[in-house]
Amino acid sequence: MTASSTSATLVVGSGGFLGRAVRRAAAEAAPGTDVRAASVPWDDQDAAVEALVTAIRGVRTPDSPWRVVWCAGTGVVATGAEVFEAEQQLIGRVLETLAGDEAAPGTLFFASSAGAVYAGSSPAPFDEDSEPAPLAPYGRSKLASEARFRTWAESTGARLLVGRFSNLYGPGANLGKAQGLVSQLALAHLEGRPSSIYVPTETTRDYLYIDDAAAMVLDAVDTTERSTDAGTAVTKIFASGRSATITEVVAAVEDAFGEPLDVRHGADPSATYQGLDLRFGSRVLPTVDARDFTDFGQGVRNTVDALRAARI
Repeated sequence: MTASSTSATLVVGSGGFLGRAVRRAAAEAAPGTDVRAASVPWDDQDAAVEALVTAIRGVRTPDSPWRVVWCAGTGVVATGAEVFEAEQQLIGRVLETLAGDEAAPGTLFFASSAGAVYAGSSPAPFDEDSEPAPLAPYGRSKLASEARFRTWAESTGARLLVGRFSNLYGPGANLGKAQGLVSQLALAHLEGRPSSIYVPTETTRDYLYIDDAAAMVLDAVDTTERSTDAGTAVTKIFASGRSATITEVVAAVEDAFGEPLDVRHGADPSATYQGLDLRFGSRVLPTVDARDFTDFGQGVRNTVDALRAARI
């Protein structure tokens, strides 16, 4: 981080895939920077609200600029609507409690999902001018959260940056979630079991390496603070601009292992929630995208190596 090196930064969801990477990248980019993690008991909504409000008030003070990077999120594409209803309630309670606080100007970043938001959109590739068309409760919940944060930012005078992410991959993914094709293929192979694919093998996704994503978040927040007025909301797609089919992903994982995978085709109701072609190209904050992205093959090898090391 550069533009507001004196800002205190709070990462919400710092134990998750993106949040952990953002917190690590922020600390490495500017040693000594005040980067904090919110410790939240997510299974108890009342306690979670209290913890989040306390943590945000710890950085969002009247005395100095602040940053909150909200990377927390529940569920996956197949998750039922009731889970997301609880998440919406939690976010609403937190923002309502904070709305009347006196605070210096600051920036809020919210991590959303491009794949979920544009799952039913057409034609690809999609950019920020494309009309969202979610197919599942997951995508509709992401849009609802974006709207909640946008309304709060406008009413409080905070800057808001909504980041809609393509498929994140790399070391450190949550293996307990039924998502992340690269990690799930590699894990199944290491455990000696077959992988099941529920969508056509020509299904296409944009794959963004986790370290690239974290660096982009920090650059985008810096750029937003330099170029955006208080109370303004900006939405940006975070993507590599390079896509791969499932066939190509399987081939990359096989190359990393040096042997074939046992991949089988099956059926699952959640397959109807999946867009077949989710290629992206951002038009917003273009300087953030002007970087050398991690080669997909190398990123897959890094992921496989990390999973192997974790099992030793």
